[in-house]
Order: sequence, then C-alpha cells, then structure tokens
Amino acid sequence: MKAEILVGDVRTRLSEIPDGSVQTCVTSPPYWGLRDYGQGDQIGLEETPQEYVDSMVQVFREVWRVLADDGTLWLNIGDSYSGSGKRPAGNLGKKNDERNMEKKHSAIVPDGLKPKDLVGIPWRLAFALQADGWYLRQDIIWAKPNPMPESVTDRCTKSHEYLFLLSKSNKYYFDNEAIKEPTVTKDNTNRDRDSSKLNNTPGRSRSGGLKTNNYDMRNKRDVWNIPTKPFKGAHFAVMPEALVEPCILAGSRHGDLVLDPFTGSGTVAVVSLKNGRDFIGTELNPEYADIAVDRIGMGAETK
Repeated sequence: MKAEILVGDVRTRLSEIPDGSVQTCVTSPPYWGLRDYGQGDQIGLEETPQEYVDSMVQVFREVWRVLADDGTLWLNIGDSYSGSGKRPAGNLGKKNDERNMEKKHSAIVPDGLKPKDLVGIPWRLAFALQADGWYLRQDIIWAKPNPMPESVTDRCTKSHEYLFLLSKSNKYYFDNEAIKEPTVTKDNTNRDRDSSKLNNTPGRSRSGGLKTNNYDMRNKRDVWNIPTKPFKGAHFAVMPEALVEPCILAGSRHGDLVLDPFTGSGTVAVVSLKNGRDFIGTELNPEYADIAVDRIGMGAETK
C-alpha cells in the first residue's frame, strides 16, 4: 500500500490526478471563517459564505472528474455563526484561540443574515453540490459525546457536525455489510408478518426471507456517536479515525485508491493504508504535509 501527498493548491494539484482513478473521497475541508492556516491562497477566508461555497463547488468538480463512475464522496463539514460586527462570534468562545473565528471574520455579518445567525454552511454547500450534479444521498450526524465547551448562555452547546454522502449517479459502490453494527436488543420471537392482516393490505407483498426477529447485526444508523480525539501535532483540526473508517470500508474495496483533497494531518491516509487501500491527497501547507508523512510512516511521500 502507498500514500502520496501533492503539496500545493488543491485547485491546481487535483488536475494531475487521472480521470476516474479514485474510488472514494473522504474529506473535511476548512470551515468558513474559522481559522487562518497561514497560506495566502487558502480556502475558508472568503468574504462571504457564497464565495466560500463557490470555491468548494470548484474543488469538488475536480473531485467528480477523478472519481470512478460508481464512486462516492464523504464530506464532513461544520457550521459557523454570523459575527456580531465588533467582537468574536458567540459560538466559539473567547478564551481559546483555536475556537475563535479568524479575527476578520468574527466581525462579518453577511448580507441576508443578522448578528448571531447560524449561517447554515453545511446545507448551503450540500445544496450547491446537488445543484452542480451530485446526488445528495444522506446527511449523517456526527454526534460528539465530548464536544468543546462553550461559554454561550442563550442556546445549547454545539455537539454535532454533518457528514454528507454524495455520489456521481443513483447507482454506486456501497458495501453495506462492511459497516453493519451490533444490534442493541435481542428478540427471539418468530416473525408473524406473513400471517398478519397488515400483509393482506392491497398492494403490499407478503414477507419473505428470515423467519426470526433475532439478529446479531443491523444496518448502520445515520447518527454516529464518536468522540473527538486530540492529536499532538501542529494541525489542530483532526477527524477521528473512527469517523473515517466506515466511509472507507463502505465506499471502497481492498486495493482501491482513496482521496482526501484536504489532507491535513493525514487521518484519511492512515485509515486507508490500515485497511488495505492506497491513498492520494493534496495539502496546501507544506508543514502539515510533513506532519502527515511522519504520521503515515512507510510508503508515504510528498510531491
């Protein structure tokens, strides 16, 4: 297994990846207005949410090109609040620099929004990608049992983010069996739907298949309870491996190529190689690319 990181602007380096060579893309791009990563051409510091969404659509058009026809995109994205116009936005607190909005954006009140409005970035982006041709298949909730504490007193503490599943067509590769989860309850009773009056309803077919309600495994649900994990590196926005792994297992086969256009600290690469997939990614910041290579270990290189 091998991992390769192309260092530079994602909008340029993605063009070097061959058409249809990637089976699945798992990524968490910079959130709008949240952090300054110290690169002049970075995505995330656009003046308005619409400019940010437009930048993202441009990136994911290239992702569309490199994806196989039956490929999928797993997109983790968080939200932002409209600024107050004079001080850090209330959703991120005031004491921890990693939680403050980038200073310029903490004062921005975008057109059409009011101070303290939830911007709705995840759904703005999801709908924009849908309009650009992607199939918006599912919104998965990443529920965090250990969210960052917040000092706000006029709303609840934020403890979730979105993970969107998108595809290029209505039929795509999805290994449902690979991500099944244990059942929570046991029911040893026999199935009686065949003999129920409900199955005599016009237009309803009779039940078939298994004749018991006793299942060890069930389909994975769309709320994933996964703790955040600290990472001892310079990159402070890190997806936990437990969030990435179901995406890779469901979206690709052993030996397939996985893409992360915003590689960061390399979590997607680590999980890909661990599960027998190759990895390719892009990363704007050379320091983060070096951190990712060190974390990935043997078989990783930058270009």
